[in-house]
Amino acid sequence: MNELTAGKSGSFQGKEHVWPVRVYYEDTDAAGIVYYANYLKYVERARTELLRALGIESSRLMADQGFAFAVRHLSADFQKPAKLDDLLHVRSKLLAVKGASLAADQRVQRDGEDLVVFDFRLACMGMDGNPARMPKDIQALLKKYETQ
Repeated sequence: MNELTAGKSGSFQGKEHVWPVRVYYEDTDAAGIVYYANYLKYVERARTELLRALGIESSRLMADQGFAFAVRHLSADFQKPAKLDDLLHVRSKLLAVKGASLAADQRVQRDGEDLVVFDFRLACMGMDGNPARMPKDIQALLKKYETQ
């Protein structure tokens, strides 16, 4: 897959979602490497595109079902820096889909090599900010892509 053959929402390789992202000048610090906080933007966008590739739009979840995902926990292991003009791929796996949460592994890679590895736990919540159960149809769809 390259950025010309991948759809805007990325693509699935088996149950793993892959989303390409190019490093632009705005993403880097004075040393020309990706500023650490920008990796969070990359993986957030990749999770959003994973859902979009499955036909789930965040704005529709909120408007139609009064439901959203919120990051409850994350850990990040920064292994190597990305640099200006690098073509990266964010590889996302759903590890566990439960009634009110999900766990995901996301890796930012360059040429198949891990640069940053993230472990995420997302909580389901209503638009009032209170915990909520995931709608059954969304849970069933996401479960099909669970890897553990």
